[in-house]
Amino acid sequence: MKYQSQKIALYYFLAALILFALQVTMGLVAGWVYVDPGFLSETLPFNILRMIHTNSLIVWLILGFFGAAYFLIPEEAEREIHSPMLAYVQLAILLVGALGAVIGYVFGIHEGREFLEQPLWVKLGIIVAALIFLFNVTMTFLKGRKTAITNILLLGLWGLAIFFLFSLYNPSNLSLDKMYWWYVVHIWVEGVWELIMASILAYLMLKLTGVDREVIEKWLYVIVATALFSGLLGTGHHYYWIGTPGYWQWIGSIFSSLEVVPFFAMVLFTFAMVWKGRRDHPNKAALLWALGCAVVAFFGAGVWGFLHTLHGVNFYTHGTQITPAHGHLAFFGAYVSLNLAIMTYAFPMLRNRDPYNQVLNMVSFWLMTGGMAFMTFTLTFAGVVQTHLQRVLGENFMDVQEQLQIFYLMRFGSGLAVVLGALLFLYAILVPREREVISPIAAPAE
Repeated sequence: MKYQSQKIALYYFLAALILFALQVTMGLVAGWVYVDPGFLSETLPFNILRMIHTNSLIVWLILGFFGAAYFLIPEEAEREIHSPMLAYVQLAILLVGALGAVIGYVFGIHEGREFLEQPLWVKLGIIVAALIFLFNVTMTFLKGRKTAITNILLLGLWGLAIFFLFSLYNPSNLSLDKMYWWYVVHIWVEGVWELIMASILAYLMLKLTGVDREVIEKWLYVIVATALFSGLLGTGHHYYWIGTPGYWQWIGSIFSSLEVVPFFAMVLFTFAMVWKGRRDHPNKAALLWALGCAVVAFFGAGVWGFLHTLHGVNFYTHGTQITPAHGHLAFFGAYVSLNLAIMTYAFPMLRNRDPYNQVLNMVSFWLMTGGMAFMTFTLTFAGVVQTHLQRVLGENFMDVQEQLQIFYLMRFGSGLAVVLGALLFLYAILVPREREVISPIAAPAE
């Protein structure tokens, strides 16, 4: 580790991992509710469980992005972070907001809009924290070396903050509400977050493979161009059935079909860099997570997204279990795996040690990835059955749900595997080996 201010990332990563544990726990409990609908119905209703599950996911991913930025920007800019104190103030604001939101949800205090349920004071706190962050990293960037990695990363982080502002606008017209709601939800995960993903992956490839920076930067610009070209107008695939004009069905179908391109490019990019670099980096677990991130994101966000994005198909499948099949694999591949990859790479350096517990770390990768893949298949089959029985044959919703119980039971089993993998990851990343030495790779490779 070259710069002392990179240590800031450690605290962001630790906070993210706490929320990661909360997220998978709430997901497992919510999964059991599908099997036993009366479970916790009086004390912690399903809508609250789901709210905590999805909100903790979003917050811990963002904390991971912030931690990654504080870790890699000093190296890329070749200078210390502008103000470490502001970084810790920002973290405190985010943690107070997250804690306040969770407590509020338990007592039914929320705004009700899916993913944006946070009370107004929490939203305002998030905006203040984002402004502090953007000031801090932008000042560091402006005073230091400029690289393609930091250019794209900052573009994505600025976009994250700007599009969150639409969460403050809640019009009474439901169609208009959904249009602006998707400005946050879609343009985050299928727009600006892809920029963050591409830049962090590029950084990891630079460090883990030793390929020349010029080669990596060319790939990075191609990926980002295709992500923005397809992702922004790809928002149209959410506008099919909310009361917007019919031309959105064509815009959404065409541009959504192209959204698979940047994810496929990321797969080619990561494997090409590893093949070209042929470098025997000691942190094998970080490389596995980075490659897994690109591959699983391609299938989850790309292939499974394409399966139901054409408006003729989506007419029947929207609102069925096919949607969470796509959502779970896409989030896990693109953003969960990305954060776990950068944490796996950074933790040994932040704690000045050799990469440790790598076998357990890689076992956790296969457990979580295998569990999530099985969950995706079971939900896909459940969605196909649901679509046929409910949308084609016209059976009653609750009658159909009873016929899907075998799929929900299998989904819960796959969730157990994911939680076990998450616990193994936490142990592998946080608990050092018994015999350790000061790391000879504590300074990141150029």
